[in-house]
Order: sequence, then structure tokens, then C-alpha cells
Amino acid sequence: MSEPVKIRILDREFLIGCAEDEREGLLAAARMLDGRMREIRSGNRMATVDRIAVIAALNLAHELVQLQDADRARGQQIQRLVDDVDAALQRVLPTP
Repeated sequence: MSEPVKIRILDREFLIGCAEDEREGLLAAARMLDGRMREIRSGNRMATVDRIAVIAALNLAHELVQLQDADRARGQQIQRLVDDVDAALQRVLPTP
């Protein structure tokens, strides 16, 4: 069941509906976003909240894409290792 959770981002409060088992994740994400937005704002006090939010979202999305690419590359490397082990086993073990 969805329960409202109060979060604060750049000193503004928001009520977000969230399942109980996702509450801690939402709060952690809100803290991360708030921290990123504060970093951006500290570098440019004249930036609007909308601009700060978009820059923070782009930065976080870019990091996500990089992690996904790294994960995909690791998966491909693991698959190559599995294929190498399979090929080596086929050479030394008799085929039934």
C-alpha cells in the first residue's frame, strides 16, 4: 500500500506516495538528489531551481548509463570466460 513520505530537497518539502518496502530507498535517493542539487547551487548561486534540478538529473542519469555500460561489459567478459572454460573442458573430457 502506498503511504505518503515527506522528503526535503533544497529546503522544499514534498509528499511522495511510496510503498513501505521502498521507503528507505526513496529517502536515500532524496538525500542524494538534495546533496547533488546543493553542490550545483553552491557553484552558481544565480541558477534557478529548475536549472539545478535538470543538471542534477542529467548528472545522475549519466552516472547510471556509465554503470550500465560497465555492467554490460562485465557480463560480456564473464560470458567469454565461461565459453573459454567450456571449450577447455570439451578438449579434455570425452564426449558422451
